Amino acid sequence: MEREPGAAGVRRALGRRLEAVLASRREANAVFDILAVLQSEDQEEIQEAVRTCSRLFGALLERGELFVGQLPSEEMVMTGSQGATRKYKVWMRHRYHSCCNRLGELLGHPSFQVKELALSALMKFVQLEGAHPLEKSKWESNYLFPRELFKLVVGGLLSPEEDQSLLLSQFREYLDYDDTRYHTMQAAVDAMARVTGQHPEVPPAFWNNAFTLLSAVSLPRQEPTVSSFYVKRAELWDTWKVAHLKEHRRAFQAMWLSFLKHKLPLSLYKKVLLIVHDAILPQLAQPTLMIDFLTRACDLGGALSLLALNGLFILIHKHNLEYPDFYRKLYGLLDPSVFHVKYRARFFHLADLFLSSSHLPAYLVAAFAKRLARLALTAPPEALLMVLPFICNLLRRHPACRVLVHRPHGPELDADPYDPGEEDPAQSRALESSLWELQALQRHYHPEVSKAASVINQALSMPEVSIAPLLELTAYEIFERDLKKKGPEPVPLEFIPAQGLLGRPGELCAQYFTLS
Repeated sequence: MEREPGAAGVRRALGRRLEAVLASRREANAVFDILAVLQSEDQEEIQEAVRTCSRLFGALLERGELFVGQLPSEEMVMTGSQGATRKYKVWMRHRYHSCCNRLGELLGHPSFQVKELALSALMKFVQLEGAHPLEKSKWESNYLFPRELFKLVVGGLLSPEEDQSLLLSQFREYLDYDDTRYHTMQAAVDAMARVTGQHPEVPPAFWNNAFTLLSAVSLPRQEPTVSSFYVKRAELWDTWKVAHLKEHRRAFQAMWLSFLKHKLPLSLYKKVLLIVHDAILPQLAQPTLMIDFLTRACDLGGALSLLALNGLFILIHKHNLEYPDFYRKLYGLLDPSVFHVKYRARFFHLADLFLSSSHLPAYLVAAFAKRLARLALTAPPEALLMVLPFICNLLRRHPACRVLVHRPHGPELDADPYDPGEEDPAQSRALESSLWELQALQRHYHPEVSKAASVINQALSMPEVSIAPLLELTAYEIFERDLKKKGPEPVPLEFIPAQGLLGRPGELCAQYFTLS
């Protein structure tokens, strides 16, 4: 194809080829000229070619000029005795496939404008091919969707080589439609199986892209809302799986389980665990199937263990899962570093939630109270102002544990029976001990800590103290608060203020006789 210089010249040249192909089948070979520009290295030329292909094959799909059915090989049809119309449709559909494959490759182009335009063109083809299927319907209510073309789109989005987060953010708009969301979940499972089978070591970019896509999928809450289709349908049939929320939940579950069964980077474990309790578990068909992933994450330690325990707690509380080691795992997370890590606020928020039940055994609550009290001896003031009310709340919820601060007829102890090295809270003998650490903290150098520790000297009030305002407390905030405190008012020392060191002799005598 002879091209005029510049993007405008390419646009005019492609426009002429487009008009020629649409006007006469004799000009069909001009399609090769259009497809050749898709291979250009110039960004603007590629964009013009993508727009032209979108218009060309969009019109051919609407006009029914592409072969419908299982596509035979091009060589066999061209050398056979079929009619000219059949040969043309088969030949043009092969060109359509070549165009789609090239657009799929352009989803990995360095230019975001090219990628965005290629995605838009492919999704336009998905919509048109759904409305004008290229496969024959087997029965009247048969549900047809261009799955292979859509797999090409999802496969391009889940690139193993580069970060596609920006392009995936553009794709999110299509996830508002029930049919594209349903087929996205299925295509994501296929893409993960293909990439993990091809790569012994899956690149981190693929897992990041997969998580970005999976986390963007959100299911409707109620059944009647499954009716918004990207591929317009004249009638919805009850036999279609895509029209039932139950099937969406199954696809959602299969998608996440196929992702979580692999060994993921630690950074992704944390991202998944941060959303598992409110974005994943409530939408699964069988939430208890997450037990393997959560227990595996729980063994990783640190913040990951805490976040995994949050998911396990939901399964125990709402889905009757039995996990005997839950509180033992939580107890093992209590060490001196817990007051200094950046997830301290979240830790104690969740710990407060986990220990909120009044049906927990007294020995278990006593073990947590005692472990926290022992750790408090070396904790900074900002942590103490949060953990001391936390311990007192445990005593308020569980009156049986108040023997830790008041044991009227108990024996005098020569040594603390509590074993801080015991990993099992049931064997720590905490209930035989006392919270002498709180009495020691009453002599803390910071007056607010001393005041907080002195609460146990009186009967504990029944309403709990909310620790929410104290979870994010920092040393800087305490320092600023102390600076803003006003000092005590000056104490008057004399009835008549002194006017000098000794004053004038006459005034001193007058003052003396007046006071006498």
